[in-house]
Amino acid sequence: MAVDRASLLEAYALPEGAARHVRMNFVSSLDGAVSIGGRSGGLGDETDRLAMRVMRTLADVVLVGAGTVRVEGYGGVRVGEADAAWRLEHVRAPQPRLAVVSAALDLDPQHPFFAKAVERPIVVTHAAAPADRRAALSAVADVLICGDGEAGADAEGSVDLEAMLASLVDLGIGRVLCEGGPRLFGALMNADLVDELCLSLSPMLVGGSAGRISRGAVEMERSMHLVHAIPAGDLLLLRYSRG
Repeated sequence: MAVDRASLLEAYALPEGAARHVRMNFVSSLDGAVSIGGRSGGLGDETDRLAMRVMRTLADVVLVGAGTVRVEGYGGVRVGEADAAWRLEHVRAPQPRLAVVSAALDLDPQHPFFAKAVERPIVVTHAAAPADRRAALSAVADVLICGDGEAGADAEGSVDLEAMLASLVDLGIGRVLCEGGPRLFGALMNADLVDELCLSLSPMLVGGSAGRISRGAVEMERSMHLVHAIPAGDLLLLRYSRG
């Protein structure tokens, strides 16, 4: 098949009528590395970036962990004019919302994630998060309190992710595209909330100490169904669903 915007909009189309759907999107090297030099951008190519833009066009909200915001430099994420027009034609807001999961709320309110946002971002945290940080971020984002906070849990695990998804559905933005990081993926796996994984398999061997696309998940066996495997040059676009 031709790998272009129109074909990818069809290939990545979401289930009709689903009020809630969690799609993960990652890029990985052939030997399982999730990053080069600490960032994922060097693994992808233009086709991978096109697929990401298509998935953002289809999503109600783009969800990331706080570490991904800091490392990957998220800021001013928006879809282009043609994609915004497609969204309007399909009875959606012109731009997807942005949301970040953070237990400690160690985010700068002046970070481009907030300062350059097209739509007001969302911060997802828990009731035990620092009150002063919550107040500061409330000035630049909608703050969702999801769970009481669990002592000893990792940053994402201390947030009630099921409650987060319920809150997003209440806001009318239940079609979630999660772009990382690995800890958030692991926490969503632990909570059994992952509906599908879209993986761009980069034709690279990286070596080194780079981690996997998930981190912190307990050992499990969960079968996934292959929806598509689209070759784009030497890169392979994979889509797996729970079925």
